[in-house]
Amino acid sequence: MTINPTDIFSASILIVDDQESNVQLLEQLLSEGGYTSVSATMNSQEVCTLHRKNRYDLILLDLQMPGMDGFQVMEGLKTNDADSYLPVIVLTAQPGHKLRALQAGAKDFISKPFDLVEVKTRIHNMLEVRLLYKKLEHYNKLLEQTVQERTAELRESESRYRSLTELASDWYWEQDENGNFTKVSGPVLEMLGIQVDSFSGNVAGNIGGAQLAGWNEVEREALRATIAARQPFLDFIFSRVNGDGSTQQFRVSGEPMFSESCRFIGYRGIGVELTANK
Repeated sequence: MTINPTDIFSASILIVDDQESNVQLLEQLLSEGGYTSVSATMNSQEVCTLHRKNRYDLILLDLQMPGMDGFQVMEGLKTNDADSYLPVIVLTAQPGHKLRALQAGAKDFISKPFDLVEVKTRIHNMLEVRLLYKKLEHYNKLLEQTVQERTAELRESESRYRSLTELASDWYWEQDENGNFTKVSGPVLEMLGIQVDSFSGNVAGNIGGAQLAGWNEVEREALRATIAARQPFLDFIFSRVNGDGSTQQFRVSGEPMFSESCRFIGYRGIGVELTANK
């Protein structure tokens, strides 16, 4: 991720100093250096309002000013929720103020009297960092928006999938990583003879799970092995013999489900009672 030099020289800069000579010197220096969007104020109480309106890329802020000093200005700038990055270089002739200014949120400092080479270098470097930060912030917002849109698309797709599978089958089912039913639609429980706890609503049973009366255990063992291997299965046939001697036959298809971190979270699928279709 890089910054075009043109963007640096067109970045918006605000000079804040109560000494007109300092303001004129910095304006001239920046103009000669190729910067095209420079403004200034000698009234420190205007800074917060101006920044909220113009969102400056850099503020050159004198610390020693009447009425409202630079430290108070920085505290005011921190209340601007729209800008979590304080784009301030402080201007000071007091060596002891430098550390305090950095602790207050300033990103750099320029010593008075000005060393013109130092001024140019610090301003250029600071603007490059500031614009990179803005670019990254914009990228993160786009990424977040893309993720939200993709999540909405996946939810809509899953909803359509469930609707279609319900139309094309007798039942739709989902199981957790322990094999317990978490979602069912259609008469799956009645068809498979699986009971629901009337007090808790929990489903006592699962596809390929514990032995239930009448089921063909060879078929169920094959299904259990497939599930244990986390493999999908298509049109798997299994059957059971009822108490009256009649036989029921079912066809079921399923696929494993995984979380975004690739952790196995269960199975989902569809099923059809073949006996009823004959």
